Amino acid sequence: MILNTTLKMEKAMAQAENYSDWSDAAAAHDRSTGVDEWKASDESKHFDHISIRRRLKRLSKFRKTQNNAGLLYALNEGIHGNMDGMGNGRLHQKAKFGTKQLIQDYVDAIVDALEYLASDKVDDILFEEKLDFFRRAQHCYGRSAFLMSGSGAFLYFHMGVVKALWSEGLLPQIMSGSSGGSVVGALISTHVDEEIPSFFAPENLVSDHAEDILASRGLGLLGEGALGGAKRLKIEEIRSRINNLIPDLTFQEAYELTGRHLNVSVAPAEKHQTSRLLNAIASPNVYIREAVMASCAVPGVYPPVTLAAKDHKGARKPYLPNRKWVDGSVTHDLPSKRLARLYGVNHHIVSQANPLITPFATDVKQQRNPVTAIRNATTSTMKAWLNANIEIMQRPLSYFPRLNSIANMTLSVINQDYTGDINIIRPTMFWSPAKILSNLSVEEIAELIQLGERTTWPKIEMVRTQSKISQTLERILFDYETELALDHAAVMNRQIA
Repeated sequence: MILNTTLKMEKAMAQAENYSDWSDAAAAHDRSTGVDEWKASDESKHFDHISIRRRLKRLSKFRKTQNNAGLLYALNEGIHGNMDGMGNGRLHQKAKFGTKQLIQDYVDAIVDALEYLASDKVDDILFEEKLDFFRRAQHCYGRSAFLMSGSGAFLYFHMGVVKALWSEGLLPQIMSGSSGGSVVGALISTHVDEEIPSFFAPENLVSDHAEDILASRGLGLLGEGALGGAKRLKIEEIRSRINNLIPDLTFQEAYELTGRHLNVSVAPAEKHQTSRLLNAIASPNVYIREAVMASCAVPGVYPPVTLAAKDHKGARKPYLPNRKWVDGSVTHDLPSKRLARLYGVNHHIVSQANPLITPFATDVKQQRNPVTAIRNATTSTMKAWLNANIEIMQRPLSYFPRLNSIANMTLSVINQDYTGDINIIRPTMFWSPAKILSNLSVEEIAELIQLGERTTWPKIEMVRTQSKISQTLERILFDYETELALDHAAVMNRQIA
Protein backbone atom coordinates (compact mmCIF):
# COMPACT_ATOMS: atom_id res chain seq x y z
CA MET A 1 0.00 0.00 0.00
CA ILE A 2 2.77 2.43 0.99
CA LEU A 3 4.73 1.51 -2.15
CA ASN A 4 1.71 2.16 -4.35
CA THR A 5 1.12 5.55 -2.70
CA THR A 6 4.78 6.48 -3.13
CA LEU A 7 4.77 5.49 -6.81
CA LYS A 8 1.56 7.45 -7.29
CA MET A 9 3.12 10.57 -5.78
CA GLU A 10 6.28 10.19 -7.90
CA LYS A 11 4.10 9.97 -10.99
CA ALA A 12 2.17 13.05 -9.88
CA MET A 13 5.46 14.94 -9.42
CA ALA A 14 6.65 13.92 -12.87
CA GLN A 15 3.38 15.01 -14.49
CA ALA A 16 2.86 18.24 -12.53
CA GLU A 17 2.29 21.27 -14.73
CA ASN A 18 3.07 23.89 -12.08
CA TYR A 19 4.94 24.25 -8.82
CA SER A 20 1.80 24.16 -6.70
CA ASP A 21 0.87 20.71 -8.01
CA TRP A 22 4.47 19.51 -7.77
CA SER A 23 4.88 20.70 -4.17
CA ASP A 24 1.60 19.05 -3.13
CA ALA A 25 2.77 15.75 -4.59
CA ALA A 26 6.24 16.15 -3.05
CA ALA A 27 4.77 16.84 0.40
CA ALA A 28 2.50 13.81 0.05
CA HIS A 29 5.55 11.74 -0.94
CA ASP A 30 7.29 12.80 2.29
CA ARG A 31 4.25 11.75 4.32
CA SER A 32 3.98 8.36 2.63
CA THR A 33 7.67 7.55 3.08
CA GLY A 34 7.87 8.68 6.69
CA VAL A 35 10.21 11.58 5.96
CA ASP A 36 7.80 13.89 7.79
CA GLU A 37 9.01 12.28 11.01
CA TRP A 38 12.57 13.24 10.11
CA LYS A 39 11.46 16.82 9.42
CA ALA A 40 9.61 17.04 12.74
CA SER A 41 12.61 15.80 14.72
CA ASP A 42 15.31 18.29 15.71
CA GLU A 43 18.16 15.81 15.69
CA SER A 44 20.68 15.79 12.86
CA LYS A 45 24.44 15.42 12.58
CA HIS A 46 24.53 18.06 9.85
CA PHE A 47 23.82 21.12 12.05
CA ASP A 48 23.87 22.19 15.70
CA HIS A 49 20.17 21.66 16.37
CA ILE A 50 20.58 22.18 20.13
CA SER A 51 21.97 25.68 19.62
CA ILE A 52 19.29 26.58 17.08
CA ARG A 53 16.49 25.35 19.37
CA ARG A 54 17.96 27.40 22.23
CA ARG A 55 18.17 30.51 20.04
CA LEU A 56 14.60 30.00 18.83
CA LYS A 57 13.27 29.80 22.41
CA ARG A 58 15.17 32.94 23.33
CA LEU A 59 13.78 34.88 20.34
CA SER A 60 10.26 33.68 21.12
CA LYS A 61 10.58 34.78 24.75
CA PHE A 62 11.76 38.30 23.87
CA ARG A 63 9.11 38.62 21.17
CA LYS A 64 6.29 37.45 23.45
CA THR A 65 7.27 39.78 26.30
CA GLN A 66 7.97 42.66 23.88
CA ASN A 67 11.48 43.00 25.26
CA ASN A 68 12.63 45.02 22.29
CA ALA A 69 16.12 45.78 23.60
CA GLY A 70 16.69 42.10 24.36
CA LEU A 71 15.35 41.10 20.95
CA LEU A 72 17.69 43.53 19.22
CA TYR A 73 20.62 42.22 21.26
CA ALA A 74 19.76 38.60 20.43
CA LEU A 75 19.60 39.39 16.73
CA ASN A 76 22.85 41.33 16.90
CA GLU A 77 24.75 38.30 18.18
CA GLY A 78 23.13 35.70 16.00
CA ILE A 79 22.18 36.89 12.53
CA HIS A 80 24.57 35.70 9.89
CA GLY A 81 24.54 33.16 7.08
CA ASN A 82 24.81 29.43 7.80
CA MET A 83 24.21 29.84 11.53
CA ASP A 84 25.31 26.64 13.31
CA GLY A 85 25.46 24.76 10.00
CA MET A 86 21.84 25.47 9.01
CA GLY A 87 22.91 26.07 5.39
CA ASN A 88 24.30 22.55 4.96
CA GLY A 89 22.99 21.32 1.60
CA ARG A 90 22.44 17.81 2.96
CA LEU A 91 19.58 19.11 5.06
CA HIS A 92 17.66 19.62 1.83
CA GLN A 93 18.41 16.22 0.30
CA LYS A 94 16.43 13.96 2.63
CA ALA A 95 12.96 15.34 1.91
CA LYS A 96 11.34 15.99 -1.43
CA PHE A 97 9.77 19.15 -0.03
CA GLY A 98 11.34 21.40 2.59
CA THR A 99 13.73 20.50 5.39
CA LYS A 100 13.82 20.31 9.19
CA GLN A 101 10.84 22.09 10.74
CA LEU A 102 13.22 23.58 13.33
CA ILE A 103 15.19 25.35 10.61
CA GLN A 104 12.07 26.72 8.97
CA ASP A 105 10.69 27.87 12.34
CA TYR A 106 13.97 29.58 13.21
CA VAL A 107 14.15 31.42 9.89
CA ASP A 108 10.52 32.50 10.25
CA ALA A 109 11.23 33.73 13.78
CA ILE A 110 14.18 35.82 12.57
CA VAL A 111 12.08 37.32 9.77
CA ASP A 112 9.20 38.06 12.13
CA ALA A 113 11.57 39.74 14.60
CA LEU A 114 13.17 41.86 11.88
CA GLU A 115 9.82 43.04 10.52
CA TYR A 116 8.57 43.74 14.03
CA LEU A 117 11.61 45.84 14.97
CA ALA A 118 11.33 47.75 11.70
CA SER A 119 7.69 48.61 12.30
CA ASP A 120 6.21 51.64 14.04
CA LYS A 121 5.12 49.33 16.88
CA VAL A 122 8.65 49.56 18.27
CA ASP A 123 8.99 53.17 19.42
CA ASP A 124 11.48 52.70 22.26
CA ILE A 125 14.38 52.28 19.81
CA LEU A 126 15.49 55.31 17.79
CA PHE A 127 15.18 55.28 13.99
CA GLU A 128 18.92 55.90 13.65
CA GLU A 129 19.71 52.95 15.92
CA LYS A 130 17.41 50.70 13.89
CA LEU A 131 18.93 51.84 10.61
CA ASP A 132 22.44 51.21 11.93
CA PHE A 133 21.41 47.71 13.03
CA PHE A 134 19.81 46.79 9.71
CA ARG A 135 22.83 48.02 7.76
CA ARG A 136 25.21 45.99 9.92
CA ALA A 137 22.90 42.97 9.79
CA GLN A 138 22.83 42.99 6.01
CA HIS A 139 26.60 43.39 5.87
CA CYS A 140 27.12 40.44 8.22
CA TYR A 141 24.44 38.20 6.75
CA GLY A 142 25.31 38.88 3.11
CA ARG A 143 23.17 38.83 -0.01
CA SER A 144 22.04 36.29 -2.59
CA ALA A 145 22.75 36.52 -6.31
CA PHE A 146 21.53 34.59 -9.33
CA LEU A 147 24.26 33.55 -11.79
CA MET A 148 23.61 32.25 -15.32
CA SER A 149 26.29 30.43 -17.26
CA GLY A 150 27.14 30.45 -20.93
CA SER A 151 24.72 28.19 -22.72
CA GLY A 152 24.39 28.32 -26.50
CA ALA A 153 20.81 27.52 -27.54
CA PHE A 154 20.35 26.11 -24.05
CA LEU A 155 19.83 29.69 -22.81
CA TYR A 156 16.10 28.89 -22.83
CA PHE A 157 16.85 26.60 -19.87
CA HIS A 158 17.80 29.78 -17.98
CA MET A 159 14.42 31.24 -18.90
CA GLY A 160 12.73 28.26 -17.27
CA VAL A 161 14.80 28.68 -14.11
CA VAL A 162 13.99 32.39 -14.01
CA LYS A 163 10.29 31.60 -14.49
CA ALA A 164 10.27 29.16 -11.56
CA LEU A 165 12.10 31.55 -9.21
CA TRP A 166 10.28 34.69 -10.31
CA SER A 167 6.85 33.05 -9.98
CA GLU A 168 7.62 32.29 -6.31
CA GLY A 169 9.05 35.74 -5.63
CA LEU A 170 12.52 34.26 -5.15
CA LEU A 171 14.52 35.77 -8.02
CA PRO A 172 17.40 37.76 -6.47
CA GLN A 173 17.75 41.43 -7.43
CA ILE A 174 21.45 40.81 -8.15
CA MET A 175 22.11 38.69 -11.22
CA SER A 176 24.95 37.97 -13.59
CA GLY A 177 25.15 36.37 -16.99
CA SER A 178 27.85 35.40 -19.42
CA SER A 179 27.36 34.50 -23.06
CA GLY A 180 23.82 33.11 -23.41
CA GLY A 181 23.15 33.85 -19.75
CA SER A 182 23.74 37.56 -20.41
CA VAL A 183 20.83 37.57 -22.87
CA VAL A 184 18.38 36.26 -20.28
CA GLY A 185 19.79 38.59 -17.63
CA ALA A 186 19.41 41.58 -19.97
CA LEU A 187 15.83 40.63 -20.83
CA ILE A 188 14.82 40.43 -17.18
CA SER A 189 16.80 43.47 -16.05
CA THR A 190 15.49 45.87 -18.71
CA HIS A 191 11.79 45.16 -18.23
CA VAL A 192 9.49 45.96 -15.31
CA ASP A 193 7.65 43.19 -13.48
CA GLU A 194 4.46 43.58 -15.47
CA GLU A 195 6.32 42.83 -18.71
CA ILE A 196 8.32 39.80 -17.57
CA PRO A 197 5.65 37.05 -17.83
CA SER A 198 5.37 37.62 -21.57
CA PHE A 199 8.94 36.36 -22.02
CA PHE A 200 8.05 33.01 -20.49
CA ALA A 201 5.84 32.23 -23.49
CA PRO A 202 7.93 30.56 -26.25
CA GLU A 203 5.89 32.13 -29.03
CA ASN A 204 6.85 35.59 -27.82
CA LEU A 205 10.53 34.72 -27.91
CA VAL A 206 10.35 33.73 -31.57
CA SER A 207 8.32 36.62 -32.88
CA ASP A 208 9.97 39.18 -35.16
CA HIS A 209 12.85 36.78 -35.79
CA ALA A 210 13.74 36.81 -32.09
CA GLU A 211 14.68 33.16 -32.32
CA ASP A 212 17.50 34.09 -34.69
CA ILE A 213 18.93 36.34 -32.03
CA LEU A 214 18.40 34.17 -29.00
CA ALA A 215 19.53 30.86 -30.41
CA SER A 216 22.60 32.47 -31.90
CA ARG A 217 23.65 34.56 -28.89
CA GLY A 218 25.10 31.88 -26.68
CA LEU A 219 28.07 30.69 -28.71
CA GLY A 220 29.06 33.15 -31.37
CA LEU A 221 25.83 34.71 -32.59
CA LEU A 222 25.45 32.12 -35.31
CA GLY A 223 22.50 32.00 -37.65
CA GLU A 224 20.33 29.09 -38.66
CA GLY A 225 22.27 25.96 -39.54
CA ALA A 226 25.53 27.70 -38.76
CA LEU A 227 27.50 24.48 -38.57
CA GLY A 228 25.65 23.04 -41.51
CA GLY A 229 26.89 25.55 -44.02
CA ALA A 230 24.14 28.18 -43.89
CA LYS A 231 25.18 31.81 -43.73
CA ARG A 232 26.09 33.42 -40.46
CA LEU A 233 24.08 36.42 -39.34
CA LYS A 234 25.85 39.70 -39.97
CA ILE A 235 26.34 42.13 -37.14
CA GLU A 236 23.91 44.58 -38.77
CA GLU A 237 21.21 41.90 -38.79
CA ILE A 238 21.92 40.99 -35.17
CA ARG A 239 21.79 44.61 -34.07
CA SER A 240 18.48 45.33 -35.80
CA ARG A 241 16.84 42.16 -34.48
CA ILE A 242 18.02 42.51 -30.90
CA ASN A 243 16.23 45.87 -30.78
CA ASN A 244 13.01 43.87 -30.55
CA LEU A 245 14.12 42.23 -27.31
CA ILE A 246 16.35 44.52 -25.27
CA PRO A 247 15.62 48.25 -24.86
CA ASP A 248 18.49 50.59 -25.67
CA LEU A 249 19.40 51.30 -22.05
CA THR A 250 22.62 51.79 -20.15
CA PHE A 251 23.28 49.71 -17.05
CA GLN A 252 22.40 52.68 -14.85
CA GLU A 253 19.15 53.37 -16.71
CA ALA A 254 18.13 49.72 -16.46
CA TYR A 255 18.81 49.70 -12.72
CA GLU A 256 16.77 52.87 -12.22
CA LEU A 257 13.93 51.32 -14.23
CA THR A 258 13.75 47.89 -12.59
CA GLY A 259 15.90 48.00 -9.43
CA ARG A 260 17.77 44.91 -10.65
CA HIS A 261 21.56 44.79 -10.61
CA LEU A 262 22.57 43.31 -13.97
CA ASN A 263 26.17 42.10 -14.36
CA VAL A 264 27.59 40.99 -17.73
CA SER A 265 30.96 39.26 -18.05
CA VAL A 266 33.21 40.19 -20.97
CA ALA A 267 36.75 39.06 -21.76
CA PRO A 268 39.44 41.09 -23.56
CA ALA A 269 40.27 40.22 -27.16
CA GLU A 270 43.81 41.56 -26.74
CA LYS A 271 46.61 39.95 -24.78
CA HIS A 272 47.70 41.43 -21.42
CA GLN A 273 44.29 42.99 -20.77
CA THR A 274 41.94 42.00 -17.99
CA SER A 275 38.35 40.80 -18.12
CA ARG A 276 35.55 42.99 -16.85
CA LEU A 277 32.22 42.68 -15.12
CA LEU A 278 29.97 45.35 -16.56
CA ASN A 279 27.25 46.77 -14.30
CA ALA A 280 25.67 49.96 -12.98
CA ILE A 281 28.45 50.40 -10.42
CA ALA A 282 31.60 49.89 -12.48
CA SER A 283 30.29 50.93 -15.91
CA PRO A 284 27.00 52.80 -15.43
CA ASN A 285 27.03 54.53 -18.82
CA VAL A 286 27.77 51.44 -20.94
CA TYR A 287 24.93 50.27 -23.17
CA ILE A 288 23.60 46.81 -22.35
CA ARG A 289 23.06 45.73 -25.98
CA GLU A 290 26.73 46.00 -26.89
CA ALA A 291 27.75 44.40 -23.61
CA VAL A 292 25.57 41.37 -24.36
CA MET A 293 26.90 41.11 -27.90
CA ALA A 294 30.46 41.21 -26.60
CA SER A 295 29.77 38.58 -23.94
CA CYS A 296 28.45 36.25 -26.62
CA ALA A 297 31.27 36.73 -29.17
CA VAL A 298 33.18 33.44 -28.98
CA PRO A 299 36.81 33.93 -30.06
CA GLY A 300 37.43 32.46 -33.50
CA VAL A 301 33.72 32.18 -34.24
CA TYR A 302 32.51 35.75 -34.14
CA PRO A 303 34.55 38.99 -34.28
CA PRO A 304 35.18 40.88 -31.04
CA VAL A 305 32.92 43.79 -30.13
CA THR A 306 33.62 47.41 -29.20
CA LEU A 307 31.47 48.55 -26.32
CA ALA A 308 29.38 51.72 -26.47
CA ALA A 309 28.48 54.24 -23.77
CA LYS A 310 26.38 57.37 -23.30
CA ASP A 311 28.52 60.46 -22.78
CA HIS A 312 27.73 63.50 -20.63
CA LYS A 313 25.70 65.02 -23.46
CA GLY A 314 23.63 61.90 -23.98
CA ALA A 315 25.35 60.89 -27.22
CA ARG A 316 26.39 57.32 -28.00
CA LYS A 317 30.18 56.99 -28.06
CA PRO A 318 32.63 54.05 -28.24
CA TYR A 319 33.62 52.91 -24.75
CA LEU A 320 37.39 52.31 -24.57
CA PRO A 321 37.55 52.55 -28.40
CA ASN A 322 40.98 50.92 -28.63
CA ARG A 323 39.79 47.73 -26.96
CA LYS A 324 37.53 44.94 -28.12
CA TRP A 325 35.77 42.30 -26.07
CA VAL A 326 34.71 38.68 -26.45
CA ASP A 327 32.78 35.86 -24.73
CA GLY A 328 32.67 36.42 -20.98
CA SER A 329 32.35 32.72 -20.14
CA VAL A 330 35.93 32.19 -21.32
CA THR A 331 37.30 33.93 -18.22
CA HIS A 332 34.42 34.39 -15.77
CA ASP A 333 31.43 32.17 -16.44
CA LEU A 334 30.32 32.69 -12.83
CA PRO A 335 31.95 35.87 -11.41
CA SER A 336 31.36 34.99 -7.74
CA LYS A 337 34.33 36.87 -6.26
CA ARG A 338 33.55 40.07 -8.11
CA LEU A 339 29.93 39.99 -7.00
CA ALA A 340 31.15 39.55 -3.42
CA ARG A 341 33.33 42.65 -3.67
CA LEU A 342 30.68 44.81 -5.35
CA TYR A 343 27.51 43.82 -3.50
CA GLY A 344 28.49 41.78 -0.46
CA VAL A 345 27.17 38.62 -2.09
CA ASN A 346 28.00 35.43 -0.21
CA HIS A 347 25.20 33.17 -1.42
CA HIS A 348 25.14 32.05 -5.05
CA ILE A 349 22.20 30.46 -6.88
CA VAL A 350 23.60 29.07 -10.12
CA SER A 351 21.78 28.10 -13.30
CA GLN A 352 24.35 25.98 -15.12
CA ALA A 353 23.53 25.24 -18.78
CA ASN A 354 26.99 25.44 -20.39
CA PRO A 355 27.09 22.50 -22.86
CA LEU A 356 30.85 22.12 -22.23
CA ILE A 357 30.36 21.89 -18.46
CA THR A 358 27.03 20.23 -17.63
CA PRO A 359 28.08 16.69 -18.68
CA PHE A 360 30.70 16.81 -15.91
CA ALA A 361 29.02 19.14 -13.40
CA THR A 362 27.89 17.87 -10.02
CA ASP A 363 26.65 19.65 -6.95
CA VAL A 364 29.94 18.99 -5.19
CA LYS A 365 29.00 21.03 -2.12
CA GLN A 366 26.13 18.66 -1.41
CA GLN A 367 27.05 15.25 -2.74
CA ARG A 368 29.45 13.06 -0.79
CA ASN A 369 29.69 9.50 -2.07
CA PRO A 370 32.44 7.23 -3.47
CA VAL A 371 31.53 7.86 -7.11
CA THR A 372 31.57 11.65 -6.65
CA ALA A 373 34.83 11.45 -4.70
CA ILE A 374 36.51 9.47 -7.47
CA ARG A 375 35.20 11.83 -10.14
CA ASN A 376 36.35 14.90 -8.20
CA ALA A 377 39.80 13.38 -7.67
CA THR A 378 40.06 12.50 -11.36
CA THR A 379 39.00 16.00 -12.40
CA SER A 380 41.55 17.61 -10.06
CA THR A 381 44.31 15.36 -11.38
CA MET A 382 43.42 16.17 -14.96
CA LYS A 383 43.41 19.92 -14.25
CA ALA A 384 46.81 19.72 -12.56
CA TRP A 385 48.21 17.68 -15.46
CA LEU A 386 46.96 20.13 -18.09
CA ASN A 387 48.22 23.16 -16.15
CA ALA A 388 51.67 21.60 -15.74
CA ASN A 389 51.98 20.58 -19.38
CA ILE A 390 50.86 23.93 -20.77
CA GLU A 391 53.28 25.71 -18.43
CA ILE A 392 56.11 23.49 -19.70
CA MET A 393 55.09 24.19 -23.30
CA GLN A 394 54.70 27.94 -22.74
CA ARG A 395 57.94 28.90 -24.45
CA PRO A 396 57.50 26.69 -27.56
CA LEU A 397 53.88 27.83 -27.83
CA SER A 398 54.97 31.47 -27.85
CA TYR A 399 56.21 30.93 -31.41
CA PHE A 400 52.69 29.98 -32.46
CA PRO A 401 50.37 32.80 -31.32
CA ARG A 402 47.21 31.01 -32.41
CA LEU A 403 48.03 27.82 -30.50
CA ASN A 404 49.23 29.84 -27.51
CA SER A 405 45.92 31.72 -27.42
CA ILE A 406 43.94 28.46 -27.55
CA ALA A 407 46.08 26.95 -24.78
CA ASN A 408 45.58 29.96 -22.51
CA MET A 409 41.85 29.96 -23.21
CA THR A 410 41.69 26.25 -22.38
CA LEU A 411 43.40 26.87 -19.05
CA SER A 412 41.04 29.72 -18.26
CA VAL A 413 38.02 27.50 -18.93
CA ILE A 414 39.17 24.42 -16.98
CA ASN A 415 40.37 26.39 -13.93
CA GLN A 416 37.04 28.06 -13.26
CA ASP A 417 34.57 27.05 -10.56
CA TYR A 418 31.21 26.32 -12.19
CA THR A 419 29.05 25.75 -9.13
CA GLY A 420 27.60 27.79 -6.28
CA ASP A 421 25.70 27.25 -3.04
CA ILE A 422 22.52 26.15 -4.82
CA ASN A 423 23.05 24.61 -8.23
CA ILE A 424 20.37 24.13 -10.86
CA ILE A 425 22.18 22.03 -13.46
CA ARG A 426 20.67 21.32 -16.86
CA PRO A 427 20.20 17.56 -17.34
CA THR A 428 22.24 16.15 -20.21
CA MET A 429 20.49 16.38 -23.57
CA PHE A 430 21.91 14.44 -26.49
CA TRP A 431 21.79 17.11 -29.15
CA SER A 432 24.26 17.41 -31.99
CA PRO A 433 26.66 20.40 -31.91
CA ALA A 434 24.74 21.87 -34.85
CA LYS A 435 21.55 21.83 -32.80
CA ILE A 436 23.23 23.59 -29.90
CA LEU A 437 24.26 26.47 -32.16
CA SER A 438 21.22 26.66 -34.40
CA ASN A 439 17.77 28.20 -34.25
CA LEU A 440 15.21 26.16 -32.36
CA SER A 441 11.54 25.57 -33.05
CA VAL A 442 8.84 26.87 -30.72
CA GLU A 443 8.36 23.30 -29.48
CA GLU A 444 12.07 22.91 -28.66
CA ILE A 445 12.13 26.27 -26.88
CA ALA A 446 9.08 25.29 -24.84
CA GLU A 447 10.78 22.00 -23.95
CA LEU A 448 13.87 23.80 -22.63
CA ILE A 449 11.84 26.34 -20.64
CA GLN A 450 9.84 23.53 -19.08
CA LEU A 451 13.04 21.60 -18.35
CA GLY A 452 14.42 24.66 -16.55
CA GLU A 453 11.25 24.97 -14.50
CA ARG A 454 11.13 21.30 -13.52
CA THR A 455 14.81 21.20 -12.64
CA THR A 456 14.28 24.22 -10.37
CA TRP A 457 11.20 22.99 -8.49
CA PRO A 458 13.12 20.58 -6.17
CA LYS A 459 15.37 23.54 -5.20
CA ILE A 460 12.63 26.10 -4.56
CA GLU A 461 12.22 25.52 -0.82
CA MET A 462 15.97 25.47 -0.33
CA VAL A 463 16.18 28.85 -2.08
CA ARG A 464 13.26 30.15 -0.04
CA THR A 465 14.75 29.09 3.30
CA GLN A 466 18.28 30.29 2.54
CA SER A 467 17.31 33.66 1.05
CA LYS A 468 14.31 34.66 3.18
CA ILE A 469 16.31 36.59 5.76
CA SER A 470 18.43 38.44 3.20
CA GLN A 471 15.33 39.37 1.18
CA THR A 472 13.68 40.71 4.33
CA LEU A 473 16.73 42.81 5.19
CA GLU A 474 16.87 44.20 1.64
CA ARG A 475 13.20 45.17 1.75
CA ILE A 476 13.48 46.82 5.17
CA LEU A 477 16.63 48.72 4.25
CA PHE A 478 15.06 49.94 1.01
CA ASP A 479 12.12 51.36 2.97
CA TYR A 480 14.39 52.90 5.60
CA GLU A 481 16.78 54.45 3.07
CA THR A 482 13.80 55.85 1.16
CA GLU A 483 12.41 57.40 4.34
CA LEU A 484 15.83 58.84 5.16
CA ALA A 485 16.10 60.37 1.68
CA LEU A 486 12.61 61.89 1.93
CA ASP A 487 13.42 63.39 5.34
CA HIS A 488 16.63 64.87 3.95
CA ALA A 489 14.77 66.34 0.98
CA ALA A 490 12.19 67.88 3.32
CA VAL A 491 14.92 69.52 5.39
CA MET A 492 16.60 70.91 2.28
CA ASN A 493 13.31 72.32 1.01
CA ARG A 494 12.67 74.06 4.32
CA GLN A 495 16.15 75.59 4.26
CA ILE A 496 15.61 76.87 0.73
CA ALA A 497 12.21 78.29 1.66
